[in-house]
Amino acid sequence: MKTPHNQAERGPASATGRPFRGRTVRTGAGLSVRVDVRALTVVALLLVAALAASVVLIGTGDFPIPASDVLSTLLGNGDAGQEFIVNELRLPRVLVGLLVGAALGLGGALFQAISRNPLGSPDVLGLGQGATAGALVVIVLFSGDAAAVTSGALAGGLVTGFAIYALAWKRGVHGYRLVLVGIGVSAVVTAVNGYLITKADFVDAARAVVWMTGSLNGRGWEQVWPLLCLSAVLVPLVLGNARELRMLEMGDDTAYALGVRVERTRLLLMAAAVLLTATATAAAGPVGFVALTAPQLARRLTRSPGPNLVPAMCMGATLLVVADWASQRAFGADQLPVGAVTGVLGGVYLLGLLVTERRAGRI
Repeated sequence: MKTPHNQAERGPASATGRPFRGRTVRTGAGLSVRVDVRALTVVALLLVAALAASVVLIGTGDFPIPASDVLSTLLGNGDAGQEFIVNELRLPRVLVGLLVGAALGLGGALFQAISRNPLGSPDVLGLGQGATAGALVVIVLFSGDAAAVTSGALAGGLVTGFAIYALAWKRGVHGYRLVLVGIGVSAVVTAVNGYLITKADFVDAARAVVWMTGSLNGRGWEQVWPLLCLSAVLVPLVLGNARELRMLEMGDDTAYALGVRVERTRLLLMAAAVLLTATATAAAGPVGFVALTAPQLARRLTRSPGPNLVPAMCMGATLLVVADWASQRAFGADQLPVGAVTGVLGGVYLLGLLVTERRAGRI
């Protein structure tokens, strides 16, 4: 039998009943902060991997540039040709990839934590399909330009998110009801998207299919700044409610008892997740399965309870940049959209996740 002394050595219990693995740091003001060393290590390694992959990706293309020259150019020491290729053509694309991956990873972690279900991601709930519907309406019915398509995708994602929340509401929103409603909405919106494609002429249909695949090709600074501004607002807002989100994972009754305003917190975090997902989809198209896989992979690496928001962000950014690099190296520069790569890898991961959940008796 473990004694209280042994329990103290292991650390306080987490919200899921598992002991907290980490260290307690005391500040000069007398405050105590618990630090999960493994989680911090994972975040640091993921950041290094994302930055290294970004440097390699910037140097990949029809005009290859060595990593040392990429770093020198980023520091302002490259020649005129390298500065144009790196700073104007490739750097914005990589930044869009990092920001989209981080937004999808964070949005997926939020939805999975709110629904308390590993399948509760934007891909399964239909938010990507909703954003696609908004973009298709602009492309097929109005022949809108790139800015109009982006606005349509953002509006479609927001409307779909509101519809899912409203349909799942019944004296509150519960996890499995949210997932089931999302699957139903996804099926309906997918049918609408198919109808819109059949009504389009050849040029608009080809343009729509390319957008629906999800790609970073041709992305520039005009996509970077909206993503960066939105992330600067939403990421601190989400992280500021991380404790409340962790209480929600324990169940509504427990969260109420701990003083959490459950529905207000859930609505706020869901709105943030919808905005992150819709904006990421508007910038790069519906890049599949990053929001599903990034939070799960991050949790397996950190082995920590809770939503693991920051590790999920870092994992999403790393996954998307590495997938984009792999698509160029394996199939030639810009020959395969990154959404095709993440779709294949994510589909395999989803099948494995379903098998695991079935064996565990949860589905």
